[in-house]
Amino acid sequence: MSNSPTTPGIVPARLHPEAYAQNFDDLYPDYDPHEAMVAADRCYFCHDAPCVTACPTEIDIPLFIRQIQAGQPQAAGKTIFDQNILGGMCARVCPTETLCEGACVREAAEGKPVEIGRLQRYATDTLIAKNAHPYTRAATTGKRVAVVGAGPAGLTCAHRLAMHGHDVVILDAREQPGGLNEYGIAAYKAAHGFAQTEVDWLLQIGGITVQQGWRLGTDGTLAGLQAEYDAVFLGIGLAGVNALGLADEDAPGARDAVEFIAELRQTPDLSTLPVGRHVVVIGGGMTAVDAAVQSRLLGAEHVTMVYRRGRDAMGASDHELSHAANEGVKIITHAMPVAVHANGALREVEFAYTHAGETGLEPTGETFRLQADQLFKAIGQALVNVPEGVTQDGRKIAVDAQGKTALPGVWAGGDCTGGGEDLTVTAVAQGRDAAESIHAALMGAEA
Repeated sequence: MSNSPTTPGIVPARLHPEAYAQNFDDLYPDYDPHEAMVAADRCYFCHDAPCVTACPTEIDIPLFIRQIQAGQPQAAGKTIFDQNILGGMCARVCPTETLCEGACVREAAEGKPVEIGRLQRYATDTLIAKNAHPYTRAATTGKRVAVVGAGPAGLTCAHRLAMHGHDVVILDAREQPGGLNEYGIAAYKAAHGFAQTEVDWLLQIGGITVQQGWRLGTDGTLAGLQAEYDAVFLGIGLAGVNALGLADEDAPGARDAVEFIAELRQTPDLSTLPVGRHVVVIGGGMTAVDAAVQSRLLGAEHVTMVYRRGRDAMGASDHELSHAANEGVKIITHAMPVAVHANGALREVEFAYTHAGETGLEPTGETFRLQADQLFKAIGQALVNVPEGVTQDGRKIAVDAQGKTALPGVWAGGDCTGGGEDLTVTAVAQGRDAAESIHAALMGAEA
């Protein structure tokens, strides 16, 4: 539930109307053809390129950059999509500074890598803009696969299965497909409705039916899907949100950061979205950064991120943390929340400084308070409503290297499984690889 405009200190329209469009426009402008050619010229086209190894989807980066250099951006887009059908969104949201660009030879030699992410965006956007899907379906196999979840893993799995000629039904609980890309990414990273543009383009492959408003456990069971379909893929994400375990943590003005980001992404007029004057965000990952930065962009005057460990342990990259700081977000590390103070509404959040003790992270005994009329909790998400019969590896669904679960005919991938960094690109790789495993099993070619 969103914070009401009547909650003390939390009001809409803190900025001039024109400021919202400017603040939430694309974080980086598109390359024009000349800029793309200049950027591509910096690539060494390495043999055994380290950037490819660093990419979870193993895109042939030197090849697509050479294609851009040769004036063939559509061919470059096809090279990218062969490995990553959501390459357009990944170009926008991937932490390229720690993946492909972090491994770039020019980064090691000069401290300035080839701008692989922006080149990838240029190539994929060029191809998508043609509105011509570069893939065709194989002959229909007569096999039917249920994909639960329309996030990056589910969409990728569905597309690859449809290419192989299988009929796919995507079952998703939300009103729109896209999962994390639609509901969980900062608006300035995927501006102008790109998430839905990409989904619509992906579905041009054919053979995929999307059913929204279908929730596993409420509208159907895994056993029911197993009986009805030849295979099932679970891309259900992490729907649960961890709690602080403090009294008054749900006082008016306090809410989960993921809920706030989802609401922001679905609000057509951002001037109607209430935001506090003093905002505190607890957490150190990308969700925390997105909540903090977007609070500033909505007009919050004071935004503070607080994380219990050091900066080197934060899930957000240095690039993202620097961006937050440049937007005016204050970052405090080595501090843990110990109390939420409210009097009908949120007033302050109390923290204790931390240090590494004999039993792990321990409070030092020194505390401080931050004024807050709005609090966002971004301390991680959890798997909920685990389907019956599916085994877990810790807090996630256990799968093998191909995404197989312990249940016959059931695969899983994305954030609901382990082995990744909860990144869009990792989910894409897992959905793609699971689809190939499902296809081999359905066609009797499984190793």
